[in-house]
Amino acid sequence: MPPTPLLHRKLDTLYLAFITIHLINMLCVDMVPLYPPAWTPKALLDLRAYYIKTYDDRYFTAPTAWFMFYTYIEVIYHLPFTIWAIPAILRDDPLVPLHLFIFALEVSLTTATCIADTLSWEDFPYNKKFDLMTLYGPYLVLSMIMGVDMFFRLSKILTPSNGKAKRS
Repeated sequence: MPPTPLLHRKLDTLYLAFITIHLINMLCVDMVPLYPPAWTPKALLDLRAYYIKTYDDRYFTAPTAWFMFYTYIEVIYHLPFTIWAIPAILRDDPLVPLHLFIFALEVSLTTATCIADTLSWEDFPYNKKFDLMTLYGPYLVLSMIMGVDMFFRLSKILTPSNGKAKRS
């Protein structure tokens, strides 16, 4: 069966945009402190400084050990995944549902952790929490939609039309 054109796959188009934005965000903001200083363009340092000044995000001003672990997950898993996923979604690769399901679960869990922790910051003004939620919230919602969508796509593939699961 030939691949379905991307414009006929509305949710895949949304996921492609989400993953592309995520790749740019990782490379231009999240991972900047991990780059060798001599190789870090001033524009990236300025962009990260702007983000910190605008949102006062504690994960960027005083990152906890678990948040740094999440950053390394971005380096080890998200970066190679997104580099693979962008062209894979474009070509309608049959492995996309499996990989997007794993990605969606991981992003949902890590983003929900950040949201729960941020909401618990007692000495952080409500308006700043709200501003951070406008960034973290869509990540959580989109990753949850992706996870549910991929679960049903995989279920359809793994369950024969008679409703009985295949046994090996």
